[in-house]
Amino acid sequence: MSVLEILLQLVLLVLGFVLLIKGADWFVEGASGVADRLGIPQLVIGLTIVAMGTSLPETAVSLSAAFKGSADITIGNVVGSNIMNVLVILGITSVLCVIPVQTSTVKYEIPFTILITALLAFVGLSDNTVNRIEGAILWICFIAYLVYLFVMTKKGAIQGEEAEGEEKKRPVWLLPIMIVVGVAMIVFGSNLSVDAATVIAKGFGVSERFIGLTIVALGTSLPELVTSATAALKKKSDIAVGNIVGSNIFNILFVVGTTALITPVTYSANFFIDSIVCIATMVLLWVCVLPKKKLTRIGGIILLCAYAGYFVYLIN
Repeated sequence: MSVLEILLQLVLLVLGFVLLIKGADWFVEGASGVADRLGIPQLVIGLTIVAMGTSLPETAVSLSAAFKGSADITIGNVVGSNIMNVLVILGITSVLCVIPVQTSTVKYEIPFTILITALLAFVGLSDNTVNRIEGAILWICFIAYLVYLFVMTKKGAIQGEEAEGEEKKRPVWLLPIMIVVGVAMIVFGSNLSVDAATVIAKGFGVSERFIGLTIVALGTSLPELVTSATAALKKKSDIAVGNIVGSNIFNILFVVGTTALITPVTYSANFFIDSIVCIATMVLLWVCVLPKKKLTRIGGIILLCAYAGYFVYLIN
């Protein structure tokens, strides 16, 4: 594989990520606008459309990879994104500033994430497949999580997200166009990303597992990275941990659950260590925030060092 071909695939990979991120942004803005015009409460919009919208890149890439037979990219994307969300994104954000953590996140959401991460590893590694029945179980857990979010937010225990695009008030005729174009960009971007990542993996002689756990995981986690870092710089990082933990929950229950319902997902035995690391990552986060319900700069450095160690393991 020539240098020119590799550069071309890298350009296509970046273009795919850009389409994924912008497509998800347009979809969320269009769907939120339509829901708002229909009189759906902002609370419901934030907990469903906006929250699911941030997981659309992972969903699209996972589905595309599964249909193309690149199963290691499917699982690698989800497992890699969850590890990266905590160790890298929260690590960087907490180094920029100390992050307070909500009580509900410490008491309920982090333990729940540890539980479902272990559940995914168990069902996947037991027979190296996440089948449709197991996908349905993940979706039942997902619906239960949405009900929990709604109840807790109503009680004021969780701070709800505002729907994106609320202040802009786009024209009504533009909203359906944004939804359709957004979905088209997501689909095209996911195909482009998976194809390019697969070619790069073969060209460099590395596994799809490595590409999925690193490059693809980083690309689909870019929205969370930009949002968290920007919030930290603006001193608005008080719900950063809750949002990242929520994103990890969505990745497992919504992304893997949806993909498995459509087509069984192969869960390679090669992901055993990565699955353990994913569980350990959430436990480490819990240990870091439990004493003072804050993620301090020292905690952030610990998370970043943990990812550095994991990355060394991957390249070896």
